[in-house]
Parts: sequence; C-alpha cells; structure tokens
Amino acid sequence: MKHFKHILFLFAFAFSCLHSTAQQSQDEQLASQFYQNKEFDKALDYYEKLYNKKSPQEFYSPYLNCLLETKDFKKAEKIVKKQIKQNPESPNFIVDLGTVYAQGDEPDKAKTAWELAVKSIRQDDQVFTAANALIEIHQYDYAIAAYLKGRKISQNAYPYSFELASVYALKGDKHAMVNEYLDVLESADSYIQSVQNALQTTFGNDADIQQNEFLRTELLKRITKSPDKTILSELLIWMQLQQKDFEGAFVQAKALDKRKKEEGGRLMSLAQICVENENYEMAVKSYEYVISKGHDNYLYGQARTELLDVYYKKIVIKGIYTTEDLLELEKNYNIAINELGKAAGTFGVLVQGNYAMADFGGSSILIKNFAHLEAFYLNKTKEAIALLEEAVVLPKFPPSIQAECKLELADILLMTGDIWEASLRYSQVEKAFKHDAIGQEAKFRNAKISYYTGDFKWAQAQLDVLKGATSKLIANDAMDLSLLISDALAIDTNVAPLMIYSRADLLAFQNKDDQAILTLDSINTLFPKHALADEILYKKAHIELKHFKYVEAAAFYEEIVKNYGDDILGDDALFKLAELNENQFKNPDKAKELYRQLLEKYPGSLYMVEARKRYRKLRGDAIN
Repeated sequence: MKHFKHILFLFAFAFSCLHSTAQQSQDEQLASQFYQNKEFDKALDYYEKLYNKKSPQEFYSPYLNCLLETKDFKKAEKIVKKQIKQNPESPNFIVDLGTVYAQGDEPDKAKTAWELAVKSIRQDDQVFTAANALIEIHQYDYAIAAYLKGRKISQNAYPYSFELASVYALKGDKHAMVNEYLDVLESADSYIQSVQNALQTTFGNDADIQQNEFLRTELLKRITKSPDKTILSELLIWMQLQQKDFEGAFVQAKALDKRKKEEGGRLMSLAQICVENENYEMAVKSYEYVISKGHDNYLYGQARTELLDVYYKKIVIKGIYTTEDLLELEKNYNIAINELGKAAGTFGVLVQGNYAMADFGGSSILIKNFAHLEAFYLNKTKEAIALLEEAVVLPKFPPSIQAECKLELADILLMTGDIWEASLRYSQVEKAFKHDAIGQEAKFRNAKISYYTGDFKWAQAQLDVLKGATSKLIANDAMDLSLLISDALAIDTNVAPLMIYSRADLLAFQNKDDQAILTLDSINTLFPKHALADEILYKKAHIELKHFKYVEAAAFYEEIVKNYGDDILGDDALFKLAELNENQFKNPDKAKELYRQLLEKYPGSLYMVEARKRYRKLRGDAIN
C-alpha cells in the first residue's frame, strides 16, 4: 500500500510538471503572437511572467522592448541594471541602459551610459559585443569609438578597418570609409581582394559616382606620395577596369610594368579584357607595348599573334575596315608567319574562339584566320587553300585545330564552287568529332550544302537532329534554317521559289553579290507575295551591309518591320535597325526607341537581354 502511494505521488508530480510545461509553452506562444502584432501591453504580461519564472536571458530582450514600448522606464532601468550586475563583462547591457535613458528623455544619462559601455571594453570579444549593440540602435559614433578602442587594445594587431569602414558607410561618411580601406591595404597587400569585394558594390548599375571619384583622387594622391606601394596602383587599375576606363588602366598598367620591371603580362591581360569589351584601340596599344619589349621577351610571339587577331576581329566580326586595312593586315600576317615560322605553335593563338582545345587553350588559328582574310576579303582563294592544306598535314598538329582548318578549307572550297569536295571535308570533321561542338558545326555546314543544292528533305532531317545540339548557337542556327525551309514549303508545295532562294543564298556566300541580288529579285517577279518575301528583304539587307550601304540596308529592315513584323524575322530586323541607328547613323534617340519597341513587342526574342542592356545604356543607366 505504501509503495502504491509513492507511485501515485510520482504520477501526480509528473502530471503537474507536464501541466506547468504545457502552460508555459502556451504563454510563450501567446507572448510571441501579441509581440508580433505590436500589442505590447498584452505581450508584457506574459513576458514578465516568463522572465521571472524561467531563464531571464531567454526573455530579456522582448521583455525590455515591451517595457520601453509601454513607457515603463523605471522597471526597464531596474531589469537592465540587474543584468549589468550579473554580467559585468558584457557591455551590451550598458548600451541597453543608455537606450532606456534615451527613450525616457534623459539624453545626458544616455550619453554617459554609452560612453561607459565603450570605456568598459577590456578585450577583443567585448569590442564586437558593444559595437554591434550600438550599431543596432544607430549610435554610429559610439560604435566607431568601440572599434577604435579595440584597435588600441590589440595594438594594431587587428585594426578593425573593415568593421570601421562599414560603420562609416552606415553613417554616410564615405571619405572616412575609403580611407579605412586604403589604410588597411597600405598596411598589408594581402587585403587587396577583401578591399575589392567591399568596393565592388559602388560600381555598375548603382554606381556611387562621388565616392568613386574621391577613391580615384585619393589613390592618385597616395600613389604620388608612396610610389613604392604598388598595391595602390593595382587597386587603381582594378577600379578603372570596373569603370571601363581602359585608357586610364593602360597608363597605370604600363607605369606599373616599368616600375616593377615586368615582362608585360599585365598588359596582355588588359589587352584581352579590352578585346572582350570591343575596345580594340586600347587592345592594340597594349599588345604593341609588349611587342616593343623585343623578340627576346617570352610574350613576344603571343602578343604578335593576338594583335593580329584584334585586327581580324575588327574586320570579320565588327565589319570595321577599309581596303588599306585589309592590305595592311595581310602584310602583318605574312611578317608574323615568316618571323615565327610555320610550326604547330604558330597556328595556335591564345584568344577566345569557338571550341575548347586542350593543348592550345580556347583558340582561333592564326593561319586559319589569314586564309579566311585572303579568300573572303581579298579574293585570293588559291593562296588561302594552299595555306590550309599545308596546315592540316603539319606533324604533331592537334586534331582539334586540324579540324578547324579543315572547316575553313571546306568553306573556301564551297566558295569556289567545289561543293562536293567541301562536303567531303565537312564529313571528315563530323565523323572525327561526332559528339563535340566542332563536329556538330561540321554537320550543320553539310546540311547547308544539301539546302544549297535543293535536297530540302535531307537538309531538314539533319537540321532537326541539330536542334538538340549542345552548342546553343548551332541549335539556333539549325532552328532558323529549318523554319525557313518549312515556312517556304508550308502552303505551296512548289519547291521552285526555295530553290531560287537557296541558290541566291549560296551566291551571297561566294561573294557574288550582284548575281545574288538579281536572283532574289527574280523570286518576286515569278512568285509575287511568296512566303519568302521577308527572307528576301533580310538577305538583301545583309548583302548591303557587306558593302557598307547602311541606308539601303536600313530601308530593307524598315520594310520587314512595317509589313512582316509579325513574322519570324520581325525582331531580327528591328534589332538590326536599332543597331544601325546606334552605331552607324549616330541617332541614339531613334535607337533607344527601337530597342524599347523590341522589348515591348517581342518579349520572347533572343535579342531581349542585349536589347535591354543597350536600351538602358542609351537611357543613361550605369551598366556593368
């Protein structure tokens, strides 16, 4: 019986504890709910009970806030002082006391408390405790004082520079912020990445122009005062690149290269960045500086070949050239090849290209580019073919680069009318690189031969496979050509109009532009209002652009936008028209309006991202 009573007592005690725990859990939920709803008077009753019954530390903050919100400053002062007494090593409670006095309209007492919080700091962990509490209540001057006290305690072993800089930024003192970053950088070069990361947000779309100007001025001042602190020049170059001030970056990079007696590596990097941003002028200057160091410089050969590639890009990609430019580039190619020698290394140029190549990096081909210039711009097809045939049999020649040269050779053979030999070369590359991007490119070019020769069913079968190509560019090209074929044959099964159009397309590829125009016009004569009407206009515009006839090209684009805006080439024509107004006609307002129309009318266009970027740039937004 006695044993039974003991069990009963334990059961009753456990039930009581369980009930008490459940009640406390319910009180916590209600307190939290009232607190979130800003019903502080109701929340106060529960938090007071929880604070007194359970761990004071757990409910201290919400309880204090409720007391402050309900203006019970006496009780708030009492619980804060209790915490100070129990936690003498925690200056954040002294900060809280200052908050109580500040909200109770006792500013002098608040000031005294915050000063005491800073004065009480004796070790590193107290620095962050006090500073964070002061930052939370926006007392930035006292937070700065806390970090400076920490700097003094550590005897500059840890300067708290980044923490101080962030508080200065919150306070709006950008000059002090910048100086903190520069001070820490001068003390240790290893902080360069951290400083760059901290400053990164002041560039780009939300650029802080005034702050960046002060940063530039302060950097120049310090560089003049301490020229041996080259890390400051490194930061200035980085800043200029963020702002796309490539000329300024070139001046600083050249000065730093001379001061540190380098081999030109930073100028090579700068040149490549300039090329990526289509600033060919500064890229040329950078490469020429490296070349000026002489033949013995280990970067000489690379600089020569990459400089040639800059000129090549201006001509082939941007279409910026004169006849004199073509002849000058041809001369420079010959000089470079004679100087560097026709070895496998001469063919690999360390610049961005279409395909990844393990031995040569992402590369174009010096000889390949030279051959393209000779064949497609100077009409020297025999010389171009000879160059490429020599390239593809060089010993120890990387297969991937050999494939690049074969593709170029096939293009030139197609240009000269040797269609089946071109197809054979394409097939060789396709077979050797079946699962690679270059193999897919070869397959696409072979499909175009079927299209040129009127075998549209076979061409479309190959194009349908390529719609799933790993290369987005190839997939898009395959989609476009497939749509052209299907649209031309959708209503009228007569293949004659498409046969004529594909022949005109081939003539344009072969630079027989007058014949191509006549052939295109014959479609309109023989088959008026055919589904190919917009394609004909677009092809004519492309031919006019080859001859720098921008006004004529614009007229064709305008006709497409006006009469065929809802067809597949509507957004293409609108984008090209905007480009002409922006770059050739120097009419930024018209270009901006055309980009805006594209954004509104063609939300699914492949040009959306680029059009939005250019529209914002013309509108005056800061663009990365």
